[in-house]
Amino acid sequence: MALTFNVSPYQVKVLVNRREIRAILLDVLFFFILFCLFPGSGRAQSIANEVCLSCHGAPGLEKVRDGKTLSLHVETGNFERSVHGVFQCVACHSDVSQVPHSPALKPVQCDGCHAAGVKAYSESIHAKARAEGFKEPPTCTSCHGDIHKLVPRSEPSSPVNPKNIAKTCAVCHSNTEMAEKFRIPVVRPVEAYLQSVHARAVAAGKAGAVCTDCHGAHAILPANDASSQIAPPKVPETCGRCHANVLTAYRQSSHGEAVARGMRNAPVCTDCHGEHRILARSEPNSPVFATNIAGETCGRCHADTRMSERFGLPADKVPAFQDSFHGLALRAGQLTAANCASCHGVHDIRPSSDPRSHVHKTNLPATCGKCHPGAGTRFALGPIHVSATANFPLLFAIRIIYLWVIGLTIGFMIVHNALDLFHKSRHRSEPGPLVKTGEARERMSRSLRWQHGMIMATFPVLAYTGFALTYPESWWAAPLLHWEASFGLRGFIHRGAAVLLMAGLFWHLAELGYSKARRNRLTKQMLGWQDLHDLWQTMRYNLNFESQRPKFGEFNYAEKLEYWAFIWGMFVMTLTGILLWFENLSLTYLPKAATDIATTIHFYEAVLATLAIVVWHFYWVIFDPEVYPMDAAWWHGRSPDARIKERMGGTGDAPSDAEKEPRSVKTSDEK
Repeated sequence: MALTFNVSPYQVKVLVNRREIRAILLDVLFFFILFCLFPGSGRAQSIANEVCLSCHGAPGLEKVRDGKTLSLHVETGNFERSVHGVFQCVACHSDVSQVPHSPALKPVQCDGCHAAGVKAYSESIHAKARAEGFKEPPTCTSCHGDIHKLVPRSEPSSPVNPKNIAKTCAVCHSNTEMAEKFRIPVVRPVEAYLQSVHARAVAAGKAGAVCTDCHGAHAILPANDASSQIAPPKVPETCGRCHANVLTAYRQSSHGEAVARGMRNAPVCTDCHGEHRILARSEPNSPVFATNIAGETCGRCHADTRMSERFGLPADKVPAFQDSFHGLALRAGQLTAANCASCHGVHDIRPSSDPRSHVHKTNLPATCGKCHPGAGTRFALGPIHVSATANFPLLFAIRIIYLWVIGLTIGFMIVHNALDLFHKSRHRSEPGPLVKTGEARERMSRSLRWQHGMIMATFPVLAYTGFALTYPESWWAAPLLHWEASFGLRGFIHRGAAVLLMAGLFWHLAELGYSKARRNRLTKQMLGWQDLHDLWQTMRYNLNFESQRPKFGEFNYAEKLEYWAFIWGMFVMTLTGILLWFENLSLTYLPKAATDIATTIHFYEAVLATLAIVVWHFYWVIFDPEVYPMDAAWWHGRSPDARIKERMGGTGDAPSDAEKEPRSVKTSDEK
């Protein structure tokens, strides 16, 4: 049953049962008689809590204000257990001087007891917004909860208990409509905070920062207010309340000194660690995770053109680091590689000109020596972040030379093979073998086939694993780099393949050393002026300026060029690879420039070798119409009949004795 009291300007409703109605009527009658007999008893100072609770303790007491139903019920037990339970109701409701009281009471002011908190709140962005007429910004009860149920902050049920503060702030700050209305720049900050290391520590019952630790409790101001605790110049001090040692180091850093001088763009804690979603440095999504530091954190300033121009910072350092072995290894996911903080420091970053800096020239041996014992002890290390640009003339010259060599060499190969393919596609050789397959001379001995097989097996692996380091973000590199964070699989495979390839090379060189027959055959592979003449005649033949293909003998110019290019490439790749593999020894006994040169040469030589294999070798052993789909000499050692005819100049003459020596007779290679 519902009983309604119409009291202007508010409408008060009481939803009670009959027993409660009877009790209320008796209470009203009692206070009416009391008031009539003792008129002075209605003054505020003499009204006991029991008197107030005789009405407000009844469940269902409500009133309607601005179309909203508000509860006037005060649960007696909750109130008595609250921090305000020891006070008289009229201590807060000071305008109540008699009972029944006026329905239009003034809002309770908390400054009577909490003057400092109220004064701080009055200066906050919340109070200023309410002063402008907005009703959404929070008041005391919005954060602290129902005053009649308010418990100490230390109680787990308190809305301002550290474990609950984020939830309390989320009532407004997780409301996207409110964020849009008030143009709050950070949307859903609470969701970000709940993922942070601070929130997880608080949830686990450990010490951790909550909203009020950084933003303040009552005097909350926006970040663009110079008085705010989260104004950029004040962020280090705010964080330093918990991280005192870090603050001491930061103040002495170039960044901290810049902030102290008022430089607006100098980084503070939140620029590197993030604002609300601060994660541990061991978490992959953290801005200070090893693989994110160079590009995502330091690079935002040190790779920014405008910042570099404004503050005179070298803009090439971050790109140079990203393309160095350390940078490439980190991009590939190898966490043990050095990052910016490994060398420059974390919070105590200073310019290289400062003797206290980790990267000062006198400190470099100790800094680099943490990973590379002995580095810089015999030679000055020299420039660290180098690249093959005009700023480093030697590396730049190597790069330009290789680009010209690669362009001209591969361009020549493409033109040469295209002409050969065009001519052969229009003038196919007459079918039919020149000699019986079983009688054809064995062109590649068994040992040569094994050596060639080692190259076939290792070269593609080396190319794949090497270019996967250079281009770690490529889709084709992803399967190989999947385990880089836990196990350097790429480097293990690359070095293993390099050992096998070098073993094949040394095997070949050893045979040349002890076998006179091998050396005699090597003399036939020497390049001479005749080969240049043969090349010119072949080009004329393919262009139909000559009717007869030149005769080559046992080895044509294409085979000679490929053999010596392979020997040269193996020498270069082996030497530079060893310098890079045993980098500690290299940095101990050589200047760092030696490894920079080796890195540049190793990369461009790999590009040249890979393109040469694809364009030159694959054409002659696979796509050449005379041997397609494959010259199988690498398997059984015998040349295809069409290749024999081609070496003879395509005349149809009988093959030479060298070409048709029976397999039952040992060749010069086998003697």
